[in-house]
Amino acid sequence: MAMVDCPSCGAQVPVEHRFCGRCGHPMKPSAPASAAVQTAFFGAMQSVGKAKLILIRGEGMDGVSYHLNAAEHIAGRKSGAILFPEDNYLSPRHANFFYDEGRLYVRDEGALNGVFIRLKEPAVLEDGDVFLAGEELFRIELREIVGETTSADHTHFFASPRPAAAGRVVQVFEGGRTGIVHSPRDGAVTIGREQCNLNFPNDRFISGRHCRVDLSATTATVTDMQSRNGTYVRVKGQRELAHGDYLFVGRQLLRVEITAT
Repeated sequence: MAMVDCPSCGAQVPVEHRFCGRCGHPMKPSAPASAAVQTAFFGAMQSVGKAKLILIRGEGMDGVSYHLNAAEHIAGRKSGAILFPEDNYLSPRHANFFYDEGRLYVRDEGALNGVFIRLKEPAVLEDGDVFLAGEELFRIELREIVGETTSADHTHFFASPRPAAAGRVVQVFEGGRTGIVHSPRDGAVTIGREQCNLNFPNDRFISGRHCRVDLSATTATVTDMQSRNGTYVRVKGQRELAHGDYLFVGRQLLRVEITAT
């Protein structure tokens, strides 16, 4: 048993006793011996000017952090330093987060489902580009709707009238199949849970009025309408990232944080 001297009478007193057993003098509490040798643990530190990716869990809670302190960082289902082996929407080698002249970029590594970034301002999309709103995937189609209108014997096919607008917004199901198709008369399409041109009342991640698409003959502009969960467009090739950007890779939502230089 560890003992200390009483400062009043000099008697030996066990360290855990609050008073001296001989004279009753108060004893100063002593720290456990083990505390003196305990050392605080430093976790992985984020280097100045470098970035980290934070995995977002349900209800916006932060999860695991991935520190981007090397030159490049591969994310995927099987290859790289940032792995999500249970996410079957990720390609084996999905995306690369890398630095070029001190700036952070993400590059699609030919992934089947691509990389999506949250809009901070309206984005101009072209024919065939896709975007996400809630759990819904949409494709922009600006091609004129063409096809045979008569058979070989000159009989006209019975069909719906061709819409006047050239552009349309197409819902895309898993496997690439087409869902709802909307060709607006006035060139604008609103998407949301209710009171929109395209409504998805059972999508719990979509806002009442989530986003708007303005179509012209050659381009489409997608604007987020201050939705809670944001609108995401697919990255073409590579794109520079900034502090506070949100990304979808597969089903994983990541937030970018970059330390000040």
